[in-house]
Amino acid sequence: MAFIKPEQQFNPDALHNLVIGIAADMGKHDSGMHHHHKAQLLYASAGCMRFSLADTQVVLPPTRAAWLPAGVEHHVTMRNVVAYRSLYFEPEAVASLPSEVTIFHVNPLLKALIDTMSYWPWNKPRYSQHNAFALFCEELENAKAENLALPLPQDKRLQTWLKQVLQQEMQPANLKEMAIEIGASERTISRIFSSQTGMAYQAWRQQWRLLSAIEQLAAGTSVAQAGFNLQFSSDSAFISFFKQYTGTTPAQYFK
Repeated sequence: MAFIKPEQQFNPDALHNLVIGIAADMGKHDSGMHHHHKAQLLYASAGCMRFSLADTQVVLPPTRAAWLPAGVEHHVTMRNVVAYRSLYFEPEAVASLPSEVTIFHVNPLLKALIDTMSYWPWNKPRYSQHNAFALFCEELENAKAENLALPLPQDKRLQTWLKQVLQQEMQPANLKEMAIEIGASERTISRIFSSQTGMAYQAWRQQWRLLSAIEQLAAGTSVAQAGFNLQFSSDSAFISFFKQYTGTTPAQYFK
């Protein structure tokens, strides 16, 4: 069995094979913070996932897949994600793949392999998995990586503000407005972001806007509405911003 219902309990660590795959159609789902002893690949061809690590939040749109090495604590949330796929691997079998969380572009061949492997019976003979598994590893090793992560500052003074931002209740203000809101100097806030996220505040704010744009567009929001929500002056300004950070237009990005 590989297709499971959203409410069905599933523990990949209790199953033993080179590859364990699952497929599901998910509505609203919250996995809670957890980890696996196996390495994992997350993918959905429609809808958008968001997952949190200890100090990072990541958006996972369709046409992208997330690689999570064994043992990584993560928390996945979904809203109307369909064609959800998850593959689990024995850690020693994927030692050549990244040792840190990585987001990859999914080309048609890699998508076909993910779809195929996710429906494999859990007791599929190991010898019959080898060829597809080897091709999967080769494709993933050659796939283009993409930065869809938002590092999170840990300073206690920012936690209430950060919670509102991550829930998308508000867009991060510019540095001057934020300093007034938080009650700290612009210099202090700049220092916090540089030391705890590795990014200047303005760069962090732009990354937040990009991930929010991707999440909105993946959910079916129009380019015009997404641009308006993110306070761009025009559709063309929003598209220019999106292309600057992704190298492509919103329409091409989701093809």
